[in-house]
Amino acid sequence: MTPVVPRPDESAETRSPSLHSHAMDNLRFIRDTMERAGSFTALPGWGGVAMGCTALLAAPLAHAQPSRERWLGVWLAEALVAVLIGAFTAERKARASGQLLFEGPGRRFALGLFPPLVAGGMLTAALASAGQFAILPPLWLLLYGTAVVTGGAFAVRTVPLLGALFMLVGAVAFVAPSAWGDAFLAAGFGGLHVLFGVVIARRYGG
Repeated sequence: MTPVVPRPDESAETRSPSLHSHAMDNLRFIRDTMERAGSFTALPGWGGVAMGCTALLAAPLAHAQPSRERWLGVWLAEALVAVLIGAFTAERKARASGQLLFEGPGRRFALGLFPPLVAGGMLTAALASAGQFAILPPLWLLLYGTAVVTGGAFAVRTVPLLGALFMLVGAVAFVAPSAWGDAFLAAGFGGLHVLFGVVIARRYGG
């Protein structure tokens, strides 16, 4: 009689790749869940301080301009410089901590931040064309505060508070004399950015 040779256990051979694939799926699910539950921490602390300093420098310069058009030009230039500082320092902080700036919490932060800022840009163009410059400082403060509150829902707890204070300063600016506009802009974009930049740098790193 020919001896019966037992066949290898084929299920054991095929089980290992299946288990590996299942384990990788679980790891991806855990990673995605942690990203969705996490907070955006790449906010620039010292970058926020630098952004505030540009506003503090721009306020007296803008106030001294002979025309409202030049006044607007100073503040738009300051906004551009501040955005570049914020983007550069945030990207640098994210890279240092091994994060991607526009993935996970960073993407949700940006999606909450951008719509009010885009609305602010469109309203600025419309109001400037109509010669309604006096309403711009409180409008900027309110919409920027709204952007920080909505984006801050996906960031550390300090950020929504910053946005709420911007909105408060903007609300007060609406009922204050229009001649105080630059002072309110300096208090908001300058003072609040410097204060909260220091807080963020000390609590969450520069």
